[in-house]
Amino acid sequence: MLLTLAWSALFFPGLFALCTWGLRRARPAWSDWLCAMVGTRLVSSVHAVLATGSGIIVICSCENVMYGSHWLAREYVWFLVPYMVYDTYAMYLCEWYRISDQSHRHFLTVFQNFLSKNRLMITHHGVILFILVPVTQLKQQHTLLYKVNGILTLTTFFFCRILLFPFMYWSFGQEKGLSFFQVPLHIPFACNVANAFLIAPQLYWFSLLCKKAVRLFDTPAAKKG
Repeated sequence: MLLTLAWSALFFPGLFALCTWGLRRARPAWSDWLCAMVGTRLVSSVHAVLATGSGIIVICSCENVMYGSHWLAREYVWFLVPYMVYDTYAMYLCEWYRISDQSHRHFLTVFQNFLSKNRLMITHHGVILFILVPVTQLKQQHTLLYKVNGILTLTTFFFCRILLFPFMYWSFGQEKGLSFFQVPLHIPFACNVANAFLIAPQLYWFSLLCKKAVRLFDTPAAKKG
């Protein structure tokens, strides 16, 4: 755990520093803000590739997706923590450079703009760092906090990954004066096929989450009965 934290704490800031240094040399005309912004995007892309690759390895290695365990899944949680801290600082640094390009650098001004423009991402990082990571590591499935976390996960997944698709169809229908059921007939067939391919895995993953939730709330008394 500590070794993973240490490597991650060195890897992401080091990669960011390397990217910004290389961009300044390759693009001398670019401002500090632009170099920092592009560097942040590059590091985020690397993290996305690592996260995706880790997920694929874990899924392919576990015979049972719900009950299986893999060391990479546990270790990646600790690899994620320094990234979240780094990413928050990198966003602040980008805002600092942006304000400085306008010759109006002041800590309070920069901090207020940073909070105003990145409140959603800051909330996202904060929830992961201070709620999801501790709950995941505690592994106390029968505590109230763990159950509340499970309910929030189910709710957000349902609204953001399942209802998103019918909402898109409904919004299009409202704009074009069509009913919800008429929309599929008035958009390209390829769009319907693409949406079907996109929502299919979401429904599958949601079903797994629901099964896990049922198992989580299935009390010992109910099992005996």
